[in-house]
Amino acid sequence: MEKATQPEAVSSVLKVFSILQALGEQKEIGVSELSQRLMMSKATTYRFLQTMKTLGYISQQGESDKYSLTIKLFELGSKSLEYVDLIALADKEMRLISEQTNEALHLGALDENAIIYIHKIDSGYNLRMQSKIGRRNPIYSTAIGKVLLAEREEGFIREILSDINFIKHTDRTLENTEQLLSELRIVRKQSYAEDNEEQEPGLRCIAAPIYDRFGIVIAGLSISFPTVRFDEKRISYYVGLLHHAGKNISEQLGYRHYPVKSAEPSA
Repeated sequence: MEKATQPEAVSSVLKVFSILQALGEQKEIGVSELSQRLMMSKATTYRFLQTMKTLGYISQQGESDKYSLTIKLFELGSKSLEYVDLIALADKEMRLISEQTNEALHLGALDENAIIYIHKIDSGYNLRMQSKIGRRNPIYSTAIGKVLLAEREEGFIREILSDINFIKHTDRTLENTEQLLSELRIVRKQSYAEDNEEQEPGLRCIAAPIYDRFGIVIAGLSISFPTVRFDEKRISYYVGLLHHAGKNISEQLGYRHYPVKSAEPSA
């Protein structure tokens, strides 16, 4: 099954996926039969099975020798497909906002206790926000982070923030959990969040939520401006654009109760 020249880590990955594939082809299987099929020792096979069982990807039928897959792989695959759909749907709406504002647009999701950018459209201006897909940013100092947290239970929020060190990126950065919780109450009420030079000096961001079919906020859609181009009088217009886009994306994902009923931008 494995070549002598393969690194040990690569060999282990191959064994894991060989086990998953074998279990996927047969509803349940014993250690002896599985080890023979994969040409691995029984002890090695058992060790891998127990580790995968601990991680929740495999279940053992009582005290028997039989193992089978759990639905955890299905859940993982479903999340991946959901993000593929989300990005495709969001791209259309983001391009419409980009045409109207020429500013940077970002789509971000929760990644443990931070946000991660999963899609973006750059500003057409020379002076613009520097970012890239896959970049992580703090959840407490970004507009996207705030909309991702705003509708969660307080216990969940406190758990997410328990290991976070609130770093003062600027003089405006929130300093602790209590300050963030206070702001999240406002975000929840108005259904949008702001980053007013909290993550980076000279940068303003506004974000709106995107819901999945179960009514869970799975992403935030933001528009970013250098402060020299930000017009406070136009904030309702920018928020309207984001709400309109967020509502359209959420509805296409199966959620038809977007919190802002008249999500139509007005110039």
